[in-house]
Amino acid sequence: MAIIITDECINCGACEPECPNTAIYEGADDWRYADGTDLSGDVVLPNGKAANANEAREPLSDEIYYIVPDKCTECVGFHDEPQCAAVCPVDCCVPDPANEETREQLEAKQRFMHHE
Repeated sequence: MAIIITDECINCGACEPECPNTAIYEGADDWRYADGTDLSGDVVLPNGKAANANEAREPLSDEIYYIVPDKCTECVGFHDEPQCAAVCPVDCCVPDPANEETREQLEAKQRFMHHE
């Protein structure tokens, strides 16, 4: 499952540079599928959604850092544990029960975003 940042976030920013998928954004910042990935132009995501990877998208939060679930792989393919949770000083990076995925799905998402 993807990781979510709870409203206990103190906006310290420690998590953002740790994300190998560039799935973490500061509150109110637009995001793109292309940010930090090998994606560009029109793509069909592993979940079947069609998108333009270069298109700016609305922030998922205006107040605190947020994680884009479609880009979060829980660091599978990069690290043994989610790095955002490992560095968060207030333990607000937690599994998102609304976005449960198997390890195989997370691995496929990682391969899709980072062509190997």
